[in-house]
Amino acid sequence: MRDIIIAGNWKMNKDLDAVRAFCKAIAGGLKGKVLGRVLPIIAPTYPFLALMQREFAGSPFRVAAQDTSSHPDGAFTGEVSATMLASLGLQYCIVGHSERRAYHHESNETIREKVLAVMDSGMKPILCIGETLEQRDGGITDQVILEQLDGCMRGVRVYTGKELILAYEPVWAIGTGRNATGEQAQEVHRQIRKWLADQYNKELADNLSILYGGSVKPQNLTELLAMPDIDGGLIGGASLDPESFLKMVDIAINYK
Repeated sequence: MRDIIIAGNWKMNKDLDAVRAFCKAIAGGLKGKVLGRVLPIIAPTYPFLALMQREFAGSPFRVAAQDTSSHPDGAFTGEVSATMLASLGLQYCIVGHSERRAYHHESNETIREKVLAVMDSGMKPILCIGETLEQRDGGITDQVILEQLDGCMRGVRVYTGKELILAYEPVWAIGTGRNATGEQAQEVHRQIRKWLADQYNKELADNLSILYGGSVKPQNLTELLAMPDIDGGLIGGASLDPESFLKMVDIAINYK
């Protein structure tokens, strides 16, 4: 049975005091909860990764990085390698977020290299894919998703489905307050799982968690979790508030 993952991507938000306050609130809010197969994850900015790792050591809460370099080491000022992140004890790293594609011009090939770097380090990539509004309105969503999967996963060895996580994030629904309906999201998730079954096998496809991202919040999480191929959310703004994040964890605990 797949995990239900409530993953928060903080992007470039929160200073040290705000991070400490969040950790305190989450630690208190999770105390005594039986999470079952619910996995809470937060991806803060680089400076606070070690702090959050220490704060949640020994708990079921996990900390992820927002990105990594495709290079193992060398003269790449400002970049952070997957091996450096893994040395902190991190288990997860987001790769291929639409903002990296748009603002840093990351190609599918670059993202593929990052996926491989993360997996080589022993961490699990949270690989993001998704179409723009123009592409959805043009009726080419399936084509875009399949091209991204083919490009980002080419030659990536996956055996059980537990080696990585996929996140479908329609670009038109990120930070806009506009989100796909459960049915719209499910349609793409179903296509992704079919691709996994075709490229690998059905057992692997059934084991691999696929998250939805795009203005996920407590108000629409239940609808999304009701879909058979949606296994949680990669959440932006709503994950910044500890009360909102804990509410989404509670929804996941009580849902399935």
